[in-house]
This record gives sequence, structure tokens and C-alpha cells, in this order.
Amino acid sequence: MDIKSIKTLEQLKASGYKSKSIKDELRDNLREKISADQETFTGIHGYENTVIPELERAILSRHNINLLGLRGQAKTRLARQMVNLLDEWIPIVEGSEINDDPLQPISRYALNLIQEKGDDTPIAWIHRDERFAEKLATPDVTVADIIGDVDPIKAANLKLSYADDRVIHFGMIPRANRCIFVINELPDLQARIQVALFNILQEGDIQIRGFKLRLPLDMQFVFTANPEDYTNRGSIVTPLKDRIGSQILTHYPETVEIAKTITQQEAKLDSRQSDLVHVPELAKDLLEQISFQARESEFIDAKSGVSARMSITAFENLLSTAEYRALKSGDNETLLRLSDFMGVVPAITGKVELVYEGEQEGAAAVAHTLISDAIKTLFPDYFPKIERLEKESERSPYQELIDWFFEESGFELLDDIPESEYTSKLDAIKPLNDLMNKYQEDINKKDSYFMKEFLLWGLVEYKKLSKYRLSEGFRFRDLYGSYINDL
Repeated sequence: MDIKSIKTLEQLKASGYKSKSIKDELRDNLREKISADQETFTGIHGYENTVIPELERAILSRHNINLLGLRGQAKTRLARQMVNLLDEWIPIVEGSEINDDPLQPISRYALNLIQEKGDDTPIAWIHRDERFAEKLATPDVTVADIIGDVDPIKAANLKLSYADDRVIHFGMIPRANRCIFVINELPDLQARIQVALFNILQEGDIQIRGFKLRLPLDMQFVFTANPEDYTNRGSIVTPLKDRIGSQILTHYPETVEIAKTITQQEAKLDSRQSDLVHVPELAKDLLEQISFQARESEFIDAKSGVSARMSITAFENLLSTAEYRALKSGDNETLLRLSDFMGVVPAITGKVELVYEGEQEGAAAVAHTLISDAIKTLFPDYFPKIERLEKESERSPYQELIDWFFEESGFELLDDIPESEYTSKLDAIKPLNDLMNKYQEDINKKDSYFMKEFLLWGLVEYKKLSKYRLSEGFRFRDLYGSYINDL
């Protein structure tokens, strides 16, 4: 039988439908998924052994939940996916503002309608996708917004006095009865508004302009909060924290591999970009390493965090930089170049909060430093490590390459040179090819050019070569020869 064919209270009772609280709905459906070994939260990576099990235990415990973590840690996405654990359809009294359960009505409207029409009371059905409400907490949010207020227009139209509770206009929370209600950035909510949530969470009472209504609202609350908010803007008042059953700590990706998976999933790319630009795995690793470096940087406020959105927008910028270059030079295909990473600087500067020392350096300079640090960190994974102090008796594996630059007056890689010129310039450096053949002999031909450039940039970071930014590209030289020329 199609449940949506049930149109009256009599038919609903005859169908054997039983009322269930939203927390029991979530709990029962989660139990089924866990028993069937089904994935409960999809597209969320890195939380499989940390956040998701804690969230599932909180749902099994029928708790209201607070997700506490820095920016860009998928807190809101987790909350939104809880909708998938609800029953697909639930019945409501048709016309009810607060989704009254026909078998357990709580509003004046539903009680009066059932008293008047009895078993002929009309029934409507709402889908689980409609059972999600979300509010971003801002300092201007009022009690009227989230709980309700007296509506003078309604009082005038219905010719009722303000003493009649039918003049109440319900706010977001009562209208989200039998739904998941998310309040994002809870500490930003003024303390007096947080106090108004006490009884709703615990007893189900709501108070509007002197009316004390016993409305046992059936809701699953999910709050999100950023630890930074506790010190910078506001805090969660203690009695409210006491009424939130589980507080779950979120975190950033713990490995580059997880971070890469998230970026590839979330980046919004044009298919023409993907077809045009070849992106080596090393470039993807390097992009994610920039975020890891940022989270440890002395120039960036650690309490503010570095959102996963930084890597996502940086990846989009990176491909757009290569695409722009290819369109200008007329190439039908292009290899991503390390110099293209200069195009991600705007994505970095807009996503990090600098401390005083960072402000003194400048946002762009900090972004370049992060790229340099990321190259330096990954370099030993692909080529022999360069020690700060080297023994004179041991010849450096990079000496022939360094000597090559000593003999050359200056090697330039300009930003907009065509693909053929770019590859031929790198192929012309014999010691560079020898190093690649020795330490990266199995590398894909397309990836090898990015790796060659990576090797040059790595030697610059380890003070074996020097690099200068020209107006249209980069010039590489040996370290000491450039000192002499400067003198």
C-alpha cells in the first residue's frame, strides 16, 4: 500500500501506523544500517575511525549534538547527512504550521481540527528532505526569529485579543518540529537567545511575550561551533552546554592522501580543463602540503585554522592558471608546471588569518613562503636528502647540475612559453636528465617535466641554486656566481 494514499486520520489508524520520536527514528534506522554494514555518512573522508563513530554513538544515545571544530571540517555536511537516517515519509495534520503528528497533536490548530472532524481529519505527508532546518547564528538573531512572537496582523484579522494564544506567530524552531534543526556557529548567538533554548531542549516549553505554552516539541538539535569563537566573539553559556548530550571534536585531514581525496571530490572543474591540463600526482601532493605547512606556520593564526576549502580553491586556481597559459600560447594540451603554482597565491591569501608577524611579512610573501616550505618538505621523498653540513670528502649527487648552472650565464623558464619550448629547455640540461634517470627512472614521461622543475626548485630551497622572479618567469643560476655578479 502506498502510504501517500492515506488521506484521513481514520485511514492512518487502520494502517497500523505508530508514532515515533525523531530521535528514535534516527536511532532505529542507524541500527539497521550498522547491522547491514552500510555506510552511514558518504563523501566524508578521514573521519571513519574518529568523528563518525562518535556521531553514531551520540545518535544511538538519542543526544542533541555539538560539533566543535575549526573552519572547513565538514561540520555542516555531517549534520545535513543525518537527514538520510530519517524515515522517508511521515504524516502530519494537513495545514499544521508545526508538523503536528496526527496521533499526538500538540498545537491549538491541530487539536481543534481533530476535535471538529474526528476520523475525517485530513492528513498530509512530508518527505525526509523537507525535515531539515538550518540557522546561522549571528548577533542580530532575535527570540522572535527562532521561537516566535505575537503577530498583531493575525490578531486584527482574526479579531482576537493579545491574550489569546492563537495570535502567536511561530518562529523557526517550532516550525521545525519533528525535524533536524541545525544552529551553525552557536557561540555567536547572544547569551539571552541561548538562554531561550534551555527549556526547549529539556522540557519542551516555549515562552512568547508572557504566553507559556506547553509544546513538547520533538526535535533533533545539532549545533556547530568553532573553538576560536569561545575567545574572540562569544561563548556557549554553561547551562546550555549542560543540556547538549554529546560534544564531538572534528579535525583536519591527517594525511596528504585523505586531503587529496577531499580536494578531488569537491573541486568544481570544467571538463575542458581536465582534458587540456595534465596534472601529475606530485603536483596534487604539493598542493595539499601547502595546507599542512599553513597549519604549522608561525605567520598564521593556528586558532583560526586553515580550511579544507583553501586546497579546493587553490586546485581550481592551479588548473585555471595552466589553462590560461595554454589558451594564450595556442597549445591543445599542456603539462602542469611548477611555476603555475604562482597562480594559487590569491586562493591562499584569502583563506588564512595572519598573526602580527605575518601581517609584517605581507599575505603574498607568506603564501610564497608556504609554497617554498611545501617543496622543501617533499623534496627528500624523491631525491637524496641535502644536509645543512656536508662532508668535504663526499661529493654531492647534485654537483654536476650545480656546475652546469655555474657555467651557464642564466637559465630562464618564462611563464608563457609554448609546451614544445618548455620541454626542450628542460631536456637540454644533461645533468638534470642524469639525476632523473638515476632517482626517478620509472616516472611517466608526462610527469617527468614537473619533476625536473621540482628538482630545480628544491635545490633553490636548500640553497644550492638561486632563483629570481622576472616579470614574465623565473631565472635559475648557481648560488655563488650570482653573489659575485651582484658584487
